[in-house]
Amino acid sequence: MSSLPALPLDTQYFAPSRDTWVLAILDALRYDSALSQRDLAKRLGLSGAVVNQHLRELQERGLIRFEARNGKSYRYIPTAAGEEQHAEMACGFSSEAIRIYTALKRQVAARLNGLSRRAIERIALFGASETCEVALSALGTMPVKVVAVVDNDPDKQGTIFHGYVVSPPHILEMVDCQAVLITSFGRRDEIRQQLEPLCRARGMEMVSL
Repeated sequence: MSSLPALPLDTQYFAPSRDTWVLAILDALRYDSALSQRDLAKRLGLSGAVVNQHLRELQERGLIRFEARNGKSYRYIPTAAGEEQHAEMACGFSSEAIRIYTALKRQVAARLNGLSRRAIERIALFGASETCEVALSALGTMPVKVVAVVDNDPDKQGTIFHGYVVSPPHILEMVDCQAVLITSFGRRDEIRQQLEPLCRARGMEMVSL
């Protein structure tokens, strides 16, 4: 059985703490105790020496036990105390993630409040991404109708994204909307250049988060 993806994210502003790495190791071993130190190091993006140190500390704390597989390797099996610790830490991790998501949604909603003040009622979203999901959630509390979700990625086009069929950008030439909201941070400038002629020709406003 393969384990779930490691919990820590490779981010600049939310650097994983020591507890996060411990949770990630317990989480991985809970689903696959056959993972080697090398497997864990690769999965978590840590050195083998750091993973070894974490495993030794978890063993000393009684959270995992080492079970010899052969003369050179071990299985790392969470104990009952380890399972309890995992459940407690996973709950805390989820709670923090929800608070971050809620704060982000409030921030996005604050940025989008100007749409209502400018009497914009119909909007298209450009970029079927995680940020688009947050924008859709924030817009759900506003008197603004999302008429289309578009994306440049052919693999996303035609798929269902939170109840919307993802369309290619040329659909914007036909839909009745007053503004296009760019929900992609990574390629925002490129998308703005792509949209500028169309928005100017159709009198649509271009909005970025």
